[in-house]
Amino acid sequence: MVRRRFLAGVFAVMGLVIVLGACSSDSPVKRISAEEFQQKIEEEPGVIIDVRTKDEYNAGHLAMVDEHHDLLNGDFEAHLKSLDKEKTYYLYCRSGNRSGKAADLMAQNGFKKVYNIGGFEDLVQAGLESEE
Repeated sequence: MVRRRFLAGVFAVMGLVIVLGACSSDSPVKRISAEEFQQKIEEEPGVIIDVRTKDEYNAGHLAMVDEHHDLLNGDFEAHLKSLDKEKTYYLYCRSGNRSGKAADLMAQNGFKKVYNIGGFEDLVQAGLESEE
């Protein structure tokens, strides 16, 4: 009985270690908040890419944006080969979902310094300037 409990405990701990190990990631992609982005961009300048649709971009975008490549229509993926893998990239979209997918795509293609900075509205609410 004691041995059975001991083995069950050992297996539970091993399972937890495996699950936690699978959840941790060595991915170069990091999700950072708007506030963290404001500090990070000062320390480590980089290329800011808006991955939203053309209509979303035209309705308003960050004033400091460097590039616009729509993830949904394939424009973003088509431009990956033209981007310098040694540079730092900051990606945003409407909510952080598409920019997360775009950042993952960059990581899969060998980019080392990629940050998902989240959603446009959150960035503007944090004080970043926007323009139409």
